[in-house]
Amino acid sequence: MKIIKILINFIFIVCLLNLTACGSGFFNPDFSKVAEPDGKKRARENVRQGKGLIIDTGFGKRGDTNFMFASSNPMWRASLETIDFMSLSSVDYAGGLIISDWYSEDNPNEAVKITITFLSNEVRADGIKIDIRKRNCTQYNQCTVEKINNDLNKKIKDKILRKAAIYQKELKEAKSKNRPSKVFSGENE
Repeated sequence: MKIIKILINFIFIVCLLNLTACGSGFFNPDFSKVAEPDGKKRARENVRQGKGLIIDTGFGKRGDTNFMFASSNPMWRASLETIDFMSLSSVDYAGGLIISDWYSEDNPNEAVKITITFLSNEVRADGIKIDIRKRNCTQYNQCTVEKINNDLNKKIKDKILRKAAIYQKELKEAKSKNRPSKVFSGENE
């Protein structure tokens, strides 16, 4: 029994030393920075920096939430369905980012990569940003990458917005009828 107490104390001391080692900042917060007084803004900034996750359950206010699962967010779902022919390199729902892998149809020396950034959960033209990059490679694997600003950006954005508007309409109808929508069940494909 005495050995167990010594072992527990030893583990506690090692954990305490790890928390304070190498200037981790656990016991040394930086008080020189002025903290954001609004908790919601501070939480959103923490999420952007990768320090947490916002889940506002809306207790006390029926139906008032800020968090939507990816499958129920019309913009998110419409974006994934629009570029479903491409393999994805990175997907971050909390950060609002979808990055495709390099995509090439016929010519292996030319490839395209699409990055979709969500600026809002609302279905609006300014709530989404599309960035397309084109990679051209020579026969000696010397590649150049350039940003593309043409009608393809607008076409992809328009297609996403049209699909998202349909999904949003279905969600509103389902909520008004108080039943599950096709968007949640995946029947709309």
